[in-house]
Amino acid sequence: MVVVPNIPMLSATSQSKHAARFLRLAMASIMDILKIKPFVEVSVGQLLWGYEDPLLKLAKDVVPKEQKLPYEEFGLMYGKNGTSKDIVTVFTGANDITRYGLVDRFNGMSHLPHWKTEKCNRIAGSDGSIFPPHIDQNTTLHVFDKDLCRLLPLRFKEEVETPGNVPGYRFAPPDDVFAELEKNPENECFCPSGPPCAPNGLFNVSLCQYDSPVMLSFPHFYLADPKLREAVEGISEPDPEKHGFWMDVQPTMGVSLRAQARIQINLAVSQVKDIKQVETFPDIVFPIMWFEDGISGLPVEVTNLLNLATTVPPVLKTALLYILFIAGALLLVLSVFCLVRNSGRQETLSLEGTAHYAANDDKKAKQANGHTNGHKYPDARTNPAFAGDNS
Repeated sequence: MVVVPNIPMLSATSQSKHAARFLRLAMASIMDILKIKPFVEVSVGQLLWGYEDPLLKLAKDVVPKEQKLPYEEFGLMYGKNGTSKDIVTVFTGANDITRYGLVDRFNGMSHLPHWKTEKCNRIAGSDGSIFPPHIDQNTTLHVFDKDLCRLLPLRFKEEVETPGNVPGYRFAPPDDVFAELEKNPENECFCPSGPPCAPNGLFNVSLCQYDSPVMLSFPHFYLADPKLREAVEGISEPDPEKHGFWMDVQPTMGVSLRAQARIQINLAVSQVKDIKQVETFPDIVFPIMWFEDGISGLPVEVTNLLNLATTVPPVLKTALLYILFIAGALLLVLSVFCLVRNSGRQETLSLEGTAHYAANDDKKAKQANGHTNGHKYPDARTNPAFAGDNS
């Protein structure tokens, strides 16, 4: 059993902070009648998977149909212990490998409806299991999860070697991902109601959590304002190794090798006048729970395949390059040898032909002098063939 803030009640009182006074007084009377207190004692199972709450039961009967909550019990992970009913459309990479594994549509939507700009409403990120291939150290990865209500950017942190001797790149959210506007002006689009926005290190997800004053942070308020942690007793200083968010990715193939996704759920409790149950409360961000979801390594069979896929092709490529180079060099030498040899044969043939023609010229010369094999040829002048017409 654990004692935790009564989240449905504190959410209702926070929403009524700026309502008319008679509404606040009416709410205080209803909570008196129902004996609703700001803290409840429940089991861990009830806190996670749901328990009946008097306010939710009352809201089911009085709230208009279009504003009713999609659940009848309250639990931090109510409805999440089964197959998701969400329909997610993901790119296969057939037409553009740079979009492989990225979300195209979530329940038919290409963008979220909560934030101020198109950029902040984008959902074109990975679910964290696979990323587009050919990642380098300048690549910014994006992870989309509907409970985060945004894309979470991940940037290169360091090179690592995961179990199975598979090299990878470690990516983590930048330190200013949940920073206040003075430190990260780009977060202004996540503050649609305008200043004051969420304190440094917190992300306000109330717009996508039925206006409940829910704030997300890293565990133990890691990377957040130390005042948030000091306002609550019992929280030790954050440790990056235990409370950080990181993911190891094989850069060539884009496969996730290891991951530890850690998020803390907090409730922004406000002092509300005229509601005696909370009128003495200070304005405080109360940590409810933090959880981590991840994997310490892939199975041996998978890492062996990854090693095969990432080490063998480069070796084969290098070997093939050397083989082709040597084969090309041999063919070049052979070609030069053949050319030289053919050139020598051509020269020999030319010389033999010249000797043949020279012998014929000598023979003709001897015939002209009347000497051939010791015989005398008649003079041309006495040969009847050369007799003139006047002979």
